[in-house]
Amino acid sequence: MFAKLRRDIQAVRERDPAARSTLEVLLCYPGVHALAFHRVAHAIWRRGFTVPARFLSHVARFFTGIEIHPAAKLGPGLFIDHGMGVVIGETAEVGENVTLLQGVTLGGTSLKREKRHPTLGNNVVVGAGAKIIGGFKIGDGSRIGAGSVVVREVPTNSVVVGVPGRVTYRDGQRVDGGIDLDQTDLPDPVSKAIEQLVERIRALEAELETVRKAIEEERA
Repeated sequence: MFAKLRRDIQAVRERDPAARSTLEVLLCYPGVHALAFHRVAHAIWRRGFTVPARFLSHVARFFTGIEIHPAAKLGPGLFIDHGMGVVIGETAEVGENVTLLQGVTLGGTSLKREKRHPTLGNNVVVGAGAKIIGGFKIGDGSRIGAGSVVVREVPTNSVVVGVPGRVTYRDGQRVDGGIDLDQTDLPDPVSKAIEQLVERIRALEAELETVRKAIEEERA
């Protein structure tokens, strides 16, 4: 248990420049607290005491703002930054050295008791507010942009942005139709649709003007 706690603290010190000391991380980082609660709840769950395990996870959510189902499998080196609003579902699996920012959801879609939550590979980074919904895998080394909604499997070493999320880079190469991973400038499908409508209206106005001039010339 203490070895895992040291690994949690180390992950924070390595990936958060705001962390200035081990004591600060231990006292002031809700992600570290949530993981400590989860390990106890997970051990209780595996021994068949499901109600106490769920109650402990409920207590952890109250104190940290992070909801982790006690059956979820979390790998070493997980860093939950800030953490408020993070939700990790029952059948979710998280690999090593994963980073989750605030508001991330690892959610499910099926009502059946089956693998219905995502699996995150090693070294995955999920941006603030991103939603990964379904029982598929996010490949090792992939990055999910802030605010993205991912509903299908993601290959290894990919960059995903948008709603619904789409791969824009893979293995460092731009995918056709992709855009840069700028988490302050994610694609806006509504704005894009409006721009396309405006362009179409202008084209129609030009055609109408051409027809009007042709009619006037015939009358003259």
